[in-house]
Amino acid sequence: MEKIKVLAVVGPTASGKSALAVELAKAFGGEVVSCDSMQIYKHMAVATAKPTAEEMRGIPHHLIDFLEPSERFSVAEYVTLAGAAIRDIHARGKLPIICGGTGLYFSSLIHGVTFSEAGSDPAYRKALEQRAASEGAQVLLDELRAFDPESAAKLHPNNLKRIIRAMEHYKLTGKTITEQNEMSRATPSAYEALTFAIGFRDRQNLYERIHRRVDHMCETGLLAEAAWYFAQSGFSTASAAIGYKELQPYFEGVMSLEEALENLKKETRHYAKRQLTWFRREENIRWLYADAPEQGSLAAQACAIIEKESFI
Repeated sequence: MEKIKVLAVVGPTASGKSALAVELAKAFGGEVVSCDSMQIYKHMAVATAKPTAEEMRGIPHHLIDFLEPSERFSVAEYVTLAGAAIRDIHARGKLPIICGGTGLYFSSLIHGVTFSEAGSDPAYRKALEQRAASEGAQVLLDELRAFDPESAAKLHPNNLKRIIRAMEHYKLTGKTITEQNEMSRATPSAYEALTFAIGFRDRQNLYERIHRRVDHMCETGLLAEAAWYFAQSGFSTASAAIGYKELQPYFEGVMSLEEALENLKKETRHYAKRQLTWFRREENIRWLYADAPEQGSLAAQACAIIEKESFI
């Protein structure tokens, strides 16, 4: 089967991914397929830094703003929907351009990962959540390590959702997530991808961009959006979005706004570091540097590589 050519733009938050993807779409007749696990949700435009209509510049964007925050969404569902969008874009003679910073979504899509029909066990999951609340997530991570040390080694106690999913998968299938992942990559990928990751020679330059973005978010409605969010109920899946939980102490009156925003900036920096770590593990990625003006703009760097490799 002939593989579909796709461009991909990945990297840490606030690095300029969306702008670069739009530039490439303009240059090569493309459409953007989002690869962001939070921009899928409605009503969360400021906290998730969804591109505005002005920033999209007339380029169609797929898999943005289509789910209610109360709805669960899995990486398997993402791979299915993104694959359908890519095939549709390709069939219309356009170039699919994947853009986002959710590493698990990107890797699963690009590498053709298939997913088992493991289903779920809500009662077991709830029991694990209750244990984590009373005993701490580290206890669950230690139990996971006993039968799936490979998965446990990749997880932090803060990543409770994935710890519980790994334990649930083993209970339901008798196979570890690690074993499932090895089996899932047996099918060749349907895509020929040229992937660009945005990096920084000096990490401080990225952090300064993050700080400016948080300040801009605050100026453009983050507090009102967060207040609305906290007035709702049942938003468990979307609650992982950075930008709300850091403001909760401010709304509860136990922290100043300045302190809450500093925490938000700190958590966003930590998230960016995790994103960089993930994408540096990926093979065949072309790194572009946003703070290397001598190399030209990000778009110029990317176009030079596309031309050199005769990708399009």
